[in-house]
Amino acid sequence: MPRTPRATPAPPKPAARRRAAEVLRRLRAFHPELRCELDFATPLELTVAAILSAQCTDRRVNQVTPALFRKYRKARDWAETPQATLEAEIRSTGFFRNKAKNIRALARALVERFEGELPSDFDTLVGLPGIGRKTANLVVAEAFGQPGIIVDTHCTRLSNRLGFSLHRDPVRIEFELRALVPRADWTAWSHAMVRHGRYVCTARKPACNRCPLPDLCPWFRAQPASRAGGV
Repeated sequence: MPRTPRATPAPPKPAARRRAAEVLRRLRAFHPELRCELDFATPLELTVAAILSAQCTDRRVNQVTPALFRKYRKARDWAETPQATLEAEIRSTGFFRNKAKNIRALARALVERFEGELPSDFDTLVGLPGIGRKTANLVVAEAFGQPGIIVDTHCTRLSNRLGFSLHRDPVRIEFELRALVPRADWTAWSHAMVRHGRYVCTARKPACNRCPLPDLCPWFRAQPASRAGGV
């Protein structure tokens, strides 16, 4: 069953909604190409790439997946490959034993329950092996064209720094952002958070001197100049 917050988040104040809208407007202008950086051609390829991306960079995953996607075309191909073989092929992405186990289990479930096809329903996706809420939101957004709030480490960090959430739990943050951001903007918001967190608002050395959001960022206002990117 999908995990949901124990308590429904309080409705955001109108001022918070307006600030969130301005954040997205500026980030869309600052990062004109907001997209998923994982390379894929099918919903299953995206799901496999997302599983491999756990604790790994998208760049590394994109180096590994071309050979995999040439070899494994359908869910049955993934399901029937030996565990040791897949482990060796994805070793460089880290945590390769668990990732190989999840990919093979997912593929078997697709073959047994869905005729090898990945379902487009969010609640069905999160019930499948290896797919959590983050991956399910990514898949419905990128592969099936439905809005999705994708809460990864970057989105978590920026949600905290921008003052839109006080929590670290990605599920709580997801539901807070669902209430804050218009549904039509969920996917764009998610990609904006990831891209800005990856290239500007990094964990250790945020480049606040290049950020278009200083006047909208409570974290920036609370930092000494030496900490906030030398501004």
